[in-house]
Parts: sequence; structure tokens; C-alpha cells
Amino acid sequence: MAKPKNLLLLLLVFSVSTAAVFFVRTALDSCDSRRDDGLRQPVAKESGLERKSPLAFMRSKKVVLVSHELSLSGGPLLLMELAFLLRSVGTQVVWITSQKAAQMDEVTYSLEHKMFDCGVQVLPANGQEAVNTTVEADLVVLNTAVAGKWLDAVLKEHVPEVLPKILWWIHEMRGHYFKLEFVKHLPFVAGAMIDSHTTAEYWKNRTHERLGIQMPQTFVVHLGNSKELMEVADDSVARRVLREHIRESLGVRNEDILFAIINSVSRGKGQDLFLHSFYESLRLIKQQKLQVPSMHAVVVGSDMNAHTKLETELRDFVASKGLQDRVHFVNKTLAVAPYLAAIDVLVQNSQARGECFGRITIEAMAFQLPVLGTAAGGTTEIVVDGSTGLLHPAGKEGVPPLAKNIVKLATNGQQRLAMGRKGYERVKEQFMEHHMADRIAAVLKEVIEKSKGSSRS
Repeated sequence: MAKPKNLLLLLLVFSVSTAAVFFVRTALDSCDSRRDDGLRQPVAKESGLERKSPLAFMRSKKVVLVSHELSLSGGPLLLMELAFLLRSVGTQVVWITSQKAAQMDEVTYSLEHKMFDCGVQVLPANGQEAVNTTVEADLVVLNTAVAGKWLDAVLKEHVPEVLPKILWWIHEMRGHYFKLEFVKHLPFVAGAMIDSHTTAEYWKNRTHERLGIQMPQTFVVHLGNSKELMEVADDSVARRVLREHIRESLGVRNEDILFAIINSVSRGKGQDLFLHSFYESLRLIKQQKLQVPSMHAVVVGSDMNAHTKLETELRDFVASKGLQDRVHFVNKTLAVAPYLAAIDVLVQNSQARGECFGRITIEAMAFQLPVLGTAAGGTTEIVVDGSTGLLHPAGKEGVPPLAKNIVKLATNGQQRLAMGRKGYERVKEQFMEHHMADRIAAVLKEVIEKSKGSSRS
């Protein structure tokens, strides 16, 4: 019988309306510390021992967080996690959304109220209060390259005095973000924080070659899994219930092998090439007369109402190859834990330069899943080829190798399990929330010290 904790977690991950709660509950649970005015010493429990939070030095400091949007996408959610981590140690946190729709939608309303509940002050992007608060702050974090447009538009003549205390957190790998109007102030900020070494090197080269500007001091901070996700991943009862529920909803038996790609559907995420590889793997199995359980593919991240060219193309391909009983499309959701519990292999097929980091990769590894990823971007810093998964080239040339890797894992259950275990061990060693907190704390400490030096000189 599942424990009450399990039931609560299952309710959370099954509710689309509470998807954001699943990702930010760690911080929300620690928000009670705001009611004691920071008098309690923040601690974190690890392996039965209490340790002081690495962010404790941020107590009583004022931090302004500027995001280009407030949504359920990766960048804003990461910044919200930082907001809640800072609140848990008594930091005064102010949130500004630089691009906000005239009429607030349900998601924005919900997220803003979660921040209010946690003691995060939410200010309008424009106005004197935003200017005064930013000028007075000890630290300003710009989230994503697009947020750079906010500086000139709002701060105006105050930009020079704010630049020395800005930490610019960059998540983008796409070329269209390399516009001078976005990043012209980048060389003059206190530092940049980027999610992978590959992306940091790309930004360094691209800004110099294309824009003629230099990157500031740059810190690489790998992300970590939330405590909530790890609780589900470590709970065998929760995983079994989720696996059974999702597989039943998809019409997939327990003994079938399920490969999944979990990303918003776009050319850059490579769902089309994945389906071509999946079809090719079925052809290889038939050609080589291999005996394997029934194989299925699931595409999590579709938009059933969009009817875009790519969405139509994916379904047309499935129909043309007679794969309707083997390929399943699931609407986009942030409640990924049920699908991670249900599948056997994650496919991370991001194209071109790959993912800046790709958090779904470490989330899958937490569920002891092997990862078939493109040898590009931050994926190469997460997946150990041949140990925690298998890598293949990006682009059309990656279709045959990915197909062969699908066959390899489909025909070798022991290899799947061994890679999954090694991936889990790697997560526990490098990609936990406390690892991320330690890394961010080191960056904030250096940036704040640097900004203090600038203000004295």
C-alpha cells in the first residue's frame, strides 16, 4: 500500500494544473522561513546529516531577478527555483517580467501567486519602482539573452551604475539570439553564468566573431534535479503505479519496450528524425530476424491543437509507414515524471548545436534510464558514451546510428539496466539540487565581491 507521501506525489504529477508545483515545491516548502524574518539558520539535510546552506551568506541581501517571460518553460522555472532557494535563506527577492502580455493568463497568475506566497515581491517591468529597486539591489540576475533589452528600455541613464552588479544567466544556443540589441551590455556586467562548457565556448567565439564584443568572466553551472523529482525516482511504489497507469493509457504492455522523446515538438528537437530512426530500427530487427519484445515510441510534447506543418508531417509519416499502433503522441506537459517512470529509454535528439544543457536528460538518468543522445551541446557533458547511454551524430547522418543504438538497447535488457544504474550514480554524484546550489553559491559570492570592489573604486 502506498504511503501518504506517495499519494501526494502522484496527485501532483498527474495534475496538469499543478505541474509547476511539482517543479518548485522544494522551494515553496522552505518558504516558511520567511515568517521568522530570517532568524533561523537555514540548513539542508543530506544523508542524515545537517549541513549549512551554501547560500546562507545571501541572507538579508536584496536580489532582483529579471526574466523575459513568466511561463512553464525551462528558463523562467530555473530562475524561480533560484528565487525560492534565495528566499529560503532570508534573501529579499524581487521578480520582474520584462515581456508580459496585457492580459494575464492563468499560468502567469498562478506562478505570480506562488511567488507571493513564498515572499517574492513581483514588480511591473516599467516604472520608477522597478528602477529604484534595481539601483538599490546588491545583485541583479538577467535570465536569458532576450532580457538584455530591458536594460535600456527601463533603466535608461542608470544602466552604467547597474552593470557592475549584473549576473547574466544564459541558456540559449540558437543563433538568432546573437543580436547586438540584446547583448551589447554583456562585456560590462559582473559575470555570465552558462549551463554547459560547450555553450560557454560557443558564446565566447560567436560574440567575438559575429558581434565584435568580448564575454565577461563566465561561470559554467551544471543544473541539478529537484528533491521532489528525486523522491519519485527513488520511490519504487510510486514508479510502479505511474508506469502501470501511463502504459495502460497508451495501450502498451509491461513487457513491451518503450522509447520516448520528451521535448516541445520542433525541428530543433529532432522528433522527425527520431521517428525515421525508430522505423529504421524496426526494419533492421525484421531484416536480421531478431527476437525482441514489441517496441513502441512515444513523442511527449506535441500540441494537438496547433496543426503545424511539423505536427502534420509527423503524423503523416507514422500513417504512411503503418506505425499507428507503435507510435504514440502525448500533449506537452511539465508533469514528466509519469512518463519517465513508464519508459525504458530516453531519446535526446536535439539537433544542430544540441541542447545548452537538457535537464530532461538528468531527470531520465534519475529514473535509471539509459539515454540515446546527440553528440552535441551539453548532452556530451551529461551522457558518458557507452556507459550511461549511447551518442549519435546530429542531422540526417545520425538517423542510421540512432536506429542501430535503438536495436542495440532493444535486444539487450542487461545493458539497458546497467546503463540506467550508472546514469543514476552519475546523477547522485554530480546533478542533484544541492550540487547546483553549491555551484550557484560560489558564483554569487564572487560576483557580489566583484560588484563591491567596483562600487568602491
